[in-house]
Amino acid sequence: MTRNAYLQAVGTATPSHDIHAAFVDWASARLHDRSARLFERMAARAGIGHRWSVLPAATGSPVAPGGFYAEEPMPGTAARMALYAEAAPALALAAVAALAEQVALDGITHLVVASCTGFVAPGIDQSVARRLGLAASVERTLIGFMGCYAAVVALRTARHIVRSEPGARVLVVSVELSTLHLQASDDIEALLAMLQFGDGAAAALVSDAPGGLTLDRPFAAALDDSASLIRWDITDRGFAMHLSGEVPGRIAAALRAPALVEALTGGTAVDRWAVHAGGRSILDAVEGALALAPDALDESRAVLTACGNMSSATLLFVLARVLAGAPVAHGVALAFGPGMAAEGIAFRSAP
Repeated sequence: MTRNAYLQAVGTATPSHDIHAAFVDWASARLHDRSARLFERMAARAGIGHRWSVLPAATGSPVAPGGFYAEEPMPGTAARMALYAEAAPALALAAVAALAEQVALDGITHLVVASCTGFVAPGIDQSVARRLGLAASVERTLIGFMGCYAAVVALRTARHIVRSEPGARVLVVSVELSTLHLQASDDIEALLAMLQFGDGAAAALVSDAPGGLTLDRPFAAALDDSASLIRWDITDRGFAMHLSGEVPGRIAAALRAPALVEALTGGTAVDRWAVHAGGRSILDAVEGALALAPDALDESRAVLTACGNMSSATLLFVLARVLAGAPVAHGVALAFGPGMAAEGIAFRSAP
C-alpha cells in the first residue's frame, strides 16, 4: 500500500528590521543620471514593499553611520558568517514556534534544513535540533547552496521519508539571511539583483497523518544553456549574487514548451499555483507563458510585496497562504534557481 505524505502546516518568521527603503536610497546614490533614474523606476515597479533583515536596527539602516555596512571596504566573509551562525538558528526557531502554534511537534523523527546564505559547522541543523531539545536519534539532512528551489527539494525529501518510513514526522526548516551579502557595487544589474532579497525563515511539518495538503508527484528539470544566469560567487566580502536580466525571458521560453508543461502539470488542469516569488518580472513571465488568470499568482505576489525574495524560504511562505485559502483539487508548487533549474511538486487538499 502506497503511503501519502501530508504537509500539515507552515509557520513563518521574519526579522523586525525593514531595510528596503534604505537600500533603494543607498543604491540610487551609487548610480548616476540615467542609470539612477532607471533604477528608481524599476525599484518602484518591483512589487516589493518591505524586506526584512537580521542586521541590528539600533543604527537605523545597515549602511548608516554605525551600521554593519557603514564603511568600505565592507565586512569580510568571516564577519558575515559569524552573524549567520548566531542569527540563522534564532530566526529558524521563531518559525518553528509559529508552526507549533498550529500543530503539535511531538515525536519528530527527522529534521530537514535548507539554507544557502551561510555555512557553519556544526551545522544549523544541529543547532536547531539542540535548541529544540530533539532526541539525539533524530535523523538530520542539511540541504545547502541550492538557492531558491531548495524548499521544493526539502519537501520532496520529507515526502520520500514519510512514504518509506511508517510513522515518520519530518520537521522541515528553511532559513535564509540574504541581507548578510550586500556588495559595494555600482553596477545596475547587480543592484537590481540585490533589490530583490530579504531575510526570512519557514518551518513545516510533513507526516503520514491526513491533513493540510497532500504532497504528490515531484518534478525537476534543468533548462538548457542557462547555467550562468543565476549563481552565487563566494568572495572575500560575502556571497555575490548574480541574477541575469535574461532570467524572466528564459523562464517564459521554457514554459512555452509543451513537453515541459506536461511534465510540470501531469496533463491535469491546475487550480492553484504556488510559485516562488523571485521577483515581479519572474512572476509575470510565469503568468504570461502559462496563460494564467490575472489573480492566479496573488499569493506569490502578496509574499513578494510583504517580504521580497527570501530565497528558499519564499515558497514555504506562499504555501502557508495556500493552506489558509480555499481547497485545492490540483495545485503545483514551482521554483527556479541556480543551474538554471526548475523544481516543483504537485499538491492537493487532504481529505
